[in-house]
Amino acid sequence: MQLQDILYSQGFGTRRVCAGLIQQGLVQVYASNDATKPVACTEAQAEFPADGLHFRVQGIDWPYHEKAYLMLHKPVATECSQKPSTYPSIYTLLPSPLRLRPQKGAVQGVQAVGRLDQDTSGLLLLTDDGKFIHRMSSPRHHVPKVYEVTLKHPLDDKQLNKLLAGVVLDDDPKPVRAAAAEAVASHHLRLTLTEGKYHQVKRMVAAVSNRVEALHRSQIGGLRLPEDLAPGQWRWLNQADLASIAA
Repeated sequence: MQLQDILYSQGFGTRRVCAGLIQQGLVQVYASNDATKPVACTEAQAEFPADGLHFRVQGIDWPYHEKAYLMLHKPVATECSQKPSTYPSIYTLLPSPLRLRPQKGAVQGVQAVGRLDQDTSGLLLLTDDGKFIHRMSSPRHHVPKVYEVTLKHPLDDKQLNKLLAGVVLDDDPKPVRAAAAEAVASHHLRLTLTEGKYHQVKRMVAAVSNRVEALHRSQIGGLRLPEDLAPGQWRWLNQADLASIAA
């Protein structure tokens, strides 16, 4: 695959822009996975095997990914929207190549897999793989999501039992049940859901006569938000991460 096409596929601009970066000596390529120093390449049409390729663009190292899969520690006061209304967009936390990766149609760059409210923090997945987004969003797959809920009032067994038995929300006469509900502390509820209704955690907690003061998503499937990933930081997902999500 030509180097200019590799850069284009990874979101570094049009093929002409990518060729210009290469010709200006701003791109270096690692000869092998264990190489410690990249080698300069100024030939835009130079051929490289794309899979497993690591390269450096303007001093920043990048791995080639046919499809991008990321985790982001979403901070509060951010919106999961390309056109936010009040707070900054989560997409401003990502480097521009991830936001500019070419896709078919009008959509460009990685997209959030589902959404978290502006006042909710925690684990958020992003990808440019439309099939993955559809699979994760489909109610048929029942991917469990774990939320750490800070409550206004003390939690009791009656509330836990109601959450597990099912509560009725305004827009759906069918009871909505938590897959798991654990009292971590008097005002700390750990709630596991397999559905994704609008403001579901807040509405379920309200239905048992309590109130959400803070909300944080700590886990999706078997994938936990790493303790060393600070709010606003992102990380590539590896194959083990992807397998754990569906596990």
